[in-house]
Amino acid sequence: MKKLVIIFYFTTIVFFTGCQTNNDGVVIPTQDTSATTFFSGVACDQIIDKKYYTICYDYGYKGALFVAYTLDGNIVNDPNIEERPNFYDEMSIPSAYRSRWEDYTGSGYDRGHLASDASFDYNQTALESVYSMANIVPQDPELNRSAWIDTEYLERSKAVEYGSVDVVIGVVYGDNPQRIGEDEIAVPQMFYKKISNKLLGYEACYQYENIPYDTQTDSLEDHVVSCQYFPNY
Repeated sequence: MKKLVIIFYFTTIVFFTGCQTNNDGVVIPTQDTSATTFFSGVACDQIIDKKYYTICYDYGYKGALFVAYTLDGNIVNDPNIEERPNFYDEMSIPSAYRSRWEDYTGSGYDRGHLASDASFDYNQTALESVYSMANIVPQDPELNRSAWIDTEYLERSKAVEYGSVDVVIGVVYGDNPQRIGEDEIAVPQMFYKKISNKLLGYEACYQYENIPYDTQTDSLEDHVVSCQYFPNY
């Protein structure tokens, strides 16, 4: 697979609080310039704090640019709640910029989790949080159901091994992305994931194009990339 180098131009990203109205009459959050910087590496239209993870959301793509979280190895594999919640609209996003469950119907793409359900099924509230449509992006079915799952297994196993890991997941949409659904949400070109524990000197980075992979031949090692261009978290 062709490896793409992603270079980030660092800007200060702040949390949003309050709201204002843009030229289209749409109410949007306003920046709290005194808030603590969380993401650096790309300008987010809205930072969404889901308590268990944080989303950097883009209004133009109607999807996440980044999702970041810390997994605690003591709880990540327990108790593994089997019943899955319903997807729900992220009401904190202005209506004009939301993606919705219906946008995926008949599109050929899965409703792909960024923060995965299997990494957050240790309690009901955490599990329900990852079914926000703000955490969902169009993902090739084979990628979603097989190849990408390898990275989800890895983050949980490393959380247990090191006690905890930080995870940042990035989404690349390309210059002119395909759009699906009535809301015309953008289809990602690529996904990448960084798993790390800075204190213990561990980091690993992986990159996947949004395409089907042969489950018989594809392996996690095929997707290893350098972490040097990834945003710090």
